[in-house]
Amino acid sequence: MKSSFLSALALLSVSSFSSIADTAPSPIAIAIHGGAGTIEKSRFTPEQEKAYRAKLAEAVEAGYAVLEQGGASLDAINSAINVLENSPYFNAGKGAVYTYEGEHELDASIMDGRTREAGAVAGVKHIENPIDLARLVMTNSVHVMLSGEGAEEFAQQQGIKLVENSVFDTEHRYEALLKAKEKLDKAKAATKDYQAQHQALPTNYKMGTVGAVALDSQGNIAAGTSTGGMTAKRFGRIGDAPIIGAGTFADNDSCAVSATGHGEYFIRYQVASDICARVQYQGKSIDQAGNEVIFGPMFDAGGTGGVIIVDAKGNISMPFNTAGMYRASKSNSTPTYVGIFKDE
Repeated sequence: MKSSFLSALALLSVSSFSSIADTAPSPIAIAIHGGAGTIEKSRFTPEQEKAYRAKLAEAVEAGYAVLEQGGASLDAINSAINVLENSPYFNAGKGAVYTYEGEHELDASIMDGRTREAGAVAGVKHIENPIDLARLVMTNSVHVMLSGEGAEEFAQQQGIKLVENSVFDTEHRYEALLKAKEKLDKAKAATKDYQAQHQALPTNYKMGTVGAVALDSQGNIAAGTSTGGMTAKRFGRIGDAPIIGAGTFADNDSCAVSATGHGEYFIRYQVASDICARVQYQGKSIDQAGNEVIFGPMFDAGGTGGVIIVDAKGNISMPFNTAGMYRASKSNSTPTYVGIFKDE
């Protein structure tokens, strides 16, 4: 009799646990970044810091709202990146830096972790929201990456209106260009070597990007990245942001990554895909994989920056090897987090 009672109790417990498990909400999560670099508290007025934090919070909440309503991870990261592209605070879209010639050349990419389909645009000058065009390249073209005038011709065919390049003009970015050119001119007087001249620029002139990664309730992850590139860049330079595997990568079997930093290093060390490979093939957590890459051989070689990572369980990691990184995250198991400096 006692045995029958215990068996019945055990079955009831298993049934109750299964019922609870069946009704438990699927994990959803999103993380965003607005660039990494020499971002120190002493450089901000209280008003400036408040404004940056508010914009980061706005972006992560915009993306999370999509996820909370059952939307796709691609839509969530698209929405979040649009907020950042439309802000003059970050080096993407309206806040894009200037090229050496005084123009703006924008790059972006997006990747679907469910299918590993991807789209990217590079060197576009008249696209208000490059991440939108990158997504159209992924869904409506037979290619992965389009560049320059060809990308803009495709944009017009897709119904995207071109804008004047001056739309991206901002006073603080122009001042940065003038300072960069002054440093380059001084370096040019000392050496004819273009590489040496460029290396004379402080690291902050060589980085700045926005991006987002997300997991939706269907278990699909996605990543996207958008940038104005490098201050005073020349010769049609393309960084890591539009390069799948370097600045952006997503695969449901591992993780989604968006990177920000000195792009040449992120390209050479294939940062985004390397992190995901360590997760998939070595069974490492995203914290472990991210830190190994960000503080590994790339860092030893002089590569600076950071990444945001999300996996299929809703875990989030945001390692960086610089003084700061504009970042924010939210999931259905963790509250909204906004950070700028290293010690928070």
